[in-house]
Amino acid sequence: MANSKLIVVEGAQGAGKTTITDFIRHSLKYTNLYRLSGTSDSSPAGLAKSKEMYFDLLDYIKKLENKSINLLFDRTFFTEENYCRLGKKEYSFTEVYDKLLDEFSKLDFEIYYITLYLKDTKQYEKRLSREGKAKVDYAKFGAENSIEQQNTYLEMTEEINKKYPNIKTINIPTDQDLEVTKKVLKEFIGY
Repeated sequence: MANSKLIVVEGAQGAGKTTITDFIRHSLKYTNLYRLSGTSDSSPAGLAKSKEMYFDLLDYIKKLENKSINLLFDRTFFTEENYCRLGKKEYSFTEVYDKLLDEFSKLDFEIYYITLYLKDTKQYEKRLSREGKAKVDYAKFGAENSIEQQNTYLEMTEEINKKYPNIKTINIPTDQDLEVTKKVLKEFIGY
């Protein structure tokens, strides 16, 4: 019986993942935070790398079942599927994603999947250009890309919700007051 939480936070660039995952990490006791970026290889060879990386990740997570440690992820294999659906990679990840998601759903944790989004998508422009925002040399992120990512993440949440009732899903707008968002998160995760 699960005695730990497994929380995945996904969302487009600028949706607020760093702010939200930092909040969860510091407010939910015994929580380890992992920030993943995937592989930069967008060629067909990248498929094998991604597949190996994420199945190894699931093996690692499985080893931490019932250790009374909560695991919090800022991006996982859901990001890879999102990018592939949007044609950002030269391969399809869907077959691998479906297998990963099936195994993920069977892990002995209370599983939470959180999608962060902006109701006012015009805010992406401001958020992506704000001072102090990390600039990634190998990728250019614009508001249009973030809106496309957001729409795909929201679709993915619906798919997960329909197929895997044991995975608790929620879409949380982050362009509301931060204190409201924190309250929603605490109620959803149950702490």
